[in-house]
Amino acid sequence: MTRSDERTVSPEQQAREEELVERVVRSFDSCENPRLRQLMTGLVRHLHAYIRDVRLTEEEWDQAIRFLTRCGHITDDKRQEFILLSDVLGASMQTITVNNQAYGDATEATVFGPFFVEGAPEVPLGGDTSGGAVGQPCRVEGTVTDTDGKSLAGARIEVWEADEEGMYDVQYDDDRTAARAHLHTDDEGRYRFWAITPTPYPIPHDGPVGEMLQAAGRSPMRASHLHFMVSHQACRTLVTHIFVRGDELLDSDAVFGVKESLVKDFEQQPVGTATPDGPVVDGTWSKVRFDIVLAPAGA
Repeated sequence: MTRSDERTVSPEQQAREEELVERVVRSFDSCENPRLRQLMTGLVRHLHAYIRDVRLTEEEWDQAIRFLTRCGHITDDKRQEFILLSDVLGASMQTITVNNQAYGDATEATVFGPFFVEGAPEVPLGGDTSGGAVGQPCRVEGTVTDTDGKSLAGARIEVWEADEEGMYDVQYDDDRTAARAHLHTDDEGRYRFWAITPTPYPIPHDGPVGEMLQAAGRSPMRASHLHFMVSHQACRTLVTHIFVRGDELLDSDAVFGVKESLVKDFEQQPVGTATPDGPVVDGTWSKVRFDIVLAPAGA
């Protein structure tokens, strides 16, 4: 174990530090919940290992406490700075990876993000989810099946996204509901709806997480994406996105959410191209297909 200035920590000092770790770990011996005991002792060991590895200074620890305090102060019912922090450190994506283990050809999961809202309006098949949000119209269609290829009728699909300005509806001050909705698959597991073509946008970076990214030389930009949450009885609920092929941010997404299997072709349609259903589009529009496969519950 060495300091950042490469001076060796003496055996006596190492013994003192290790004794403290074990003393803190033993303080949880009376915890009656075995899972809570595992979580807390694991946290202690890893946290202390980090402090010892980087030889954390008292000034740095104080700065970290103040940083977390600021994250708490800026968090409210519309903004969750701790989710942003978890996202940009890859902790959200790692937790999702651990809890959504590969199962057959089930669609991969990715980060939930901080902007999901319960109670989004329902639209019929072929309906418009944009709610007046600014952006190029996009027709989305596909199927929902299980890993045996069985069509899943009545699957609930929640979708939400940012508008062309890079803003989610909850980031505005007028209580609008836009670019979010839910619908259900038909008897053959098919779905279709209108949305807006995803565009890149920055995660909120006017707070402590944004300052951290700037200090670290990292971009706050997210690759263009459309959120999905898909559920059906007896299946594992899927939280995922689809991404736009060709987006130059695919390799530098701020929250590490991109997976190759989720990168899709959003095919641009020229002016005058007839739409298969839904609104008449005066200008250009895009279309994308996303076939969703749900793993069984408990997979």
